Amino acid sequence: MSTSKTRERLIEVARELFAHKGLEATTMNDIAAASGRGRRTLYTYFRNKEEIYYAVIEEELARLSQNMSAVLDMDVPPEEKLFKLIYTHLQAIRETVARNGTLRAEFFRNIWMVEKVRRTFDEEEHRVLTAILQQGVDSGRFRVMHVGLMSDIIHCTIKGLEVPYIYDRLGVGLSEDETYPMVKDILMRVLDMPAASHHSILN
Repeated sequence: MSTSKTRERLIEVARELFAHKGLEATTMNDIAAASGRGRRTLYTYFRNKEEIYYAVIEEELARLSQNMSAVLDMDVPPEEKLFKLIYTHLQAIRETVARNGTLRAEFFRNIWMVEKVRRTFDEEEHRVLTAILQQGVDSGRFRVMHVGLMSDIIHCTIKGLEVPYIYDRLGVGLSEDETYPMVKDILMRVLDMPAASHHSILN
């Protein structure tokens, strides 16, 4: 098995164990045994289980980054890209946390660990946000005084919505179809979109 395939196998096995047993209850011996590789092989790639945990999170966030970048390439108006980006981010984070079972608790208890390894993901999303906003400004659909600052604000806002979104605490009792128009209306106002563009984003 190639070096990259071996590492991928170890990360996937660790993810499954972390999801099933939790980070604290999983040992390096557990990972080595479940992967069918010896402890020596495991320690060749990772010094400890925290390092493997980082690698698990990095792989999850790499998938999310691909989803973010795909939004930028969509053939739709910039406001639709922005709207799609917000929900792609929130839905992907929720699916990732739910998919990882007991890692749901670890994800929030060790949020500082997640913040440490999500830096690349955050930078990529900020880049995509900035590009979409600039497209909107260049096309005359957005009126934004400072694209960089607006990108910062939207990015921090999306991150702040992650936990309540994951726990279904946003718009309790409302379906997403009911919340979409409200979110679009907020975006329309924040981006100071010209009246001619209002109809397209609200429909």
